[in-house]
Amino acid sequence: MTNKATFLSNLNKGYTYKGDYITLGSAMLDGDTITDAFVNVPLKTLNRHGLIAGATGTGKTKTLQVLSENLSDKGIPVLLMDIKGDLSGIAQPSPGHEKINERHKKIGLPFEAKGFPVEIMSLSEQDGVRLRATVSEFGPVLLSRVLELSETQSGVLAVIFKYCDDNKLPLLDLKDFKKVLQYATKEGKKEFEDAYGRISSASTGAILRKIVALEQQGADLFFGEKSFDVEDLTRTDPDGRGYINIIRLTDIQDRPKLFSTFMLSLLAEIYETFPEQGDSDVPKLILFIDEAHLIFNEASKALLSQIESIVKLIRSKGVGLYFVTQNPTDVPESVLSQLGLKIQHALRAFTAKDRKAIKLTAQNYPITEYYDTAEVLTSLGIGEALVSALNEKGRPTPLAATMLRAPMSRMDVLSKTELDTLHHNSKLVAKYNETIDRTSAYEMLNDKIKKAETLKAEEDKRLDKEQQLKKQRKQDEADKNSRHTTSRSRRSTRQNPIVKVLTSATFIRAVFGILKKVI
Repeated sequence: MTNKATFLSNLNKGYTYKGDYITLGSAMLDGDTITDAFVNVPLKTLNRHGLIAGATGTGKTKTLQVLSENLSDKGIPVLLMDIKGDLSGIAQPSPGHEKINERHKKIGLPFEAKGFPVEIMSLSEQDGVRLRATVSEFGPVLLSRVLELSETQSGVLAVIFKYCDDNKLPLLDLKDFKKVLQYATKEGKKEFEDAYGRISSASTGAILRKIVALEQQGADLFFGEKSFDVEDLTRTDPDGRGYINIIRLTDIQDRPKLFSTFMLSLLAEIYETFPEQGDSDVPKLILFIDEAHLIFNEASKALLSQIESIVKLIRSKGVGLYFVTQNPTDVPESVLSQLGLKIQHALRAFTAKDRKAIKLTAQNYPITEYYDTAEVLTSLGIGEALVSALNEKGRPTPLAATMLRAPMSRMDVLSKTELDTLHHNSKLVAKYNETIDRTSAYEMLNDKIKKAETLKAEEDKRLDKEQQLKKQRKQDEADKNSRHTTSRSRRSTRQNPIVKVLTSATFIRAVFGILKKVI
């Protein structure tokens, strides 16, 4: 038997803090839950990011729900990526259950049922606060990485953005961007060449095809106005509880390119907008990215590099990122090494590959004399997990097999009526759900092209008229010369009447007749 007293002593040292914290549950040893042996996570280190992993059906979503509720209670706003569509119930209190009471009795925590302030959001045409960003806000660097452009193509993209800046052409949606691309190698070819050098139609064509592919995943709904202000993610309700913002992604889970595009845009905007906070006592915002493999499996090297950079830097803004996935190996090592809180639910060893993955997963956790980590990973029940956190000084806490507390809110989805009520009462729906299509690059370039065509048509008409006039003048001159020549010809061939008489045959015969008579 393991020395329980020594275990409890180490546990209490590792999970007792001076500052505020949230309680995940109670520690387990030799398969038994130790009442009041609480596993706590300090608020101070929650911006050091985290991981919630485990096989399907082991309780990852409920753990995410528990963390979100407790963060909200502490006044910390939360953003959830709801891929499966089963998180909206957080807005309503739990109906309670005998098994919940039994669990909390083992843990040593009272159970309180309550709902939380929730905002439903959407990237598509689903009901909820519409999340949008303009192409200009996205910028050439991030857009190049999302589209996986070559160095030459990225250069072309930079020139396109520069041209729009120089000419005050707002790039709001993909329609604007495509129009500028086409203009650069057609109507505006000379203008671009004079100001920025020659742009290859092959490059613009390749970029255009990638934009179309992104559109096919629904990106045309994401790019546009009204652009979402990330500060609206940090709201609290009148009671000081942080809002739990739930982005419903049930209809885009088969469109990972759109999902990763949105995530990168959001993180980049947060990083640029939020002020430096350093290691404050309370984080400003916590993001949970469910089904995180959807980002990483489809990401290019450039995209992974961008994600890694943001993960490293964004914590200084008081923002924590938590990846939720089936296996820690779904997350690149460069990102995994940045994650302070790890909550590992059970893994299943059905194949040799599974057993190998379990051994690798066990190596990600602190070495402990109280558990055979690889063995525990396969024997954990639903709602149980191995937990390793960072204490207030940033040191890893002792590894603890933990029975996790139950969610205080409902563990199912809201009805349509409940969702409609939520939308109706939302201030953000009123703020962001009006579609705005103001004059931007598309309309301005079309007007420019139309004006140029009108001017060209007028110029062509003027030139044509001049040509007609020239032709007419030439014709008139030719006709005048012709009449003059004819007149002169007539004058030269017309005989004097006297001469005509003198030269006539009759006159000549008469003269000769007279001469004959005289002779």
